[in-house]
Amino acid sequence: MNILIAGLGLIGGSLAKALKPNNKIAGFDKEEVLEYALKNNIIDEKAERFDIYDFVIAALPPLTTIDFLNNNKFKDNSIITDICGVKEAIEKAIVKRNYNYVGCHPMAGKEVSGIKNSSEQLFYGACLIITENADTDIKSVETVERIYKQAGFAKIIKCSAAYHDKVIAYTSQLAHIVSNAYVKSETINNYEGFTGGSFQDMTRIAALNEDIWTDLFFLNRENILKELDKLINSLKIQENALLKNDRQKLKEALKNGRIIKQSINK
Repeated sequence: MNILIAGLGLIGGSLAKALKPNNKIAGFDKEEVLEYALKNNIIDEKAERFDIYDFVIAALPPLTTIDFLNNNKFKDNSIITDICGVKEAIEKAIVKRNYNYVGCHPMAGKEVSGIKNSSEQLFYGACLIITENADTDIKSVETVERIYKQAGFAKIIKCSAAYHDKVIAYTSQLAHIVSNAYVKSETINNYEGFTGGSFQDMTRIAALNEDIWTDLFFLNRENILKELDKLINSLKIQENALLKNDRQKLKEALKNGRIIKQSINK
């Protein structure tokens, strides 16, 4: 298939590498990125226009994705997908479209970015979320599934955009907020030699891109606030137990967390 990938960063570059053996890949990005992609055989050509491609992947930040999908000309009945970590805002913002939009969110990534960190193996065994509504074209979804399975995705979950945003606020966005906040203690300046796996796990995603993640957080603001409230309440229980020297209360809180974690690992 003739595929256009707009945005050749970590995700877009990895998709290009993974899909290129079975498809013709065109790229759209900054000139230096395109030159690198061509030189390293990641894409077949630069995209000079967008209305000649049957399948388009917008591997761009959320607000840029909205602008890209609303302000460019695409082929009639072409399939357009995106990779954004919020789905309802994208779905609602697209207007006057002549194409079939299928919202996607690949559940894979790294703590680094850019095409030089891309990998054709990034999606091997990963899960892809596809969001659907009453206007979603079923045949387009089937094509999306087929194409993305070529990239290595092993599991595909379908849900509404609203459900996606509710769950992802907890599983991804809250985790990034916590990691970014955790590293702000001055104690981090003296951590060498005192860390194990738990420190690495907690800090791995702290160095996020503040421009992209600020947009993501605000586009999913209500869901994130609900999850933040739950987290703060849980922390307060443990803080109060320590302040009041209440060993039993702290033990109960820790036990409750252990039981929940063990239950999801079954």
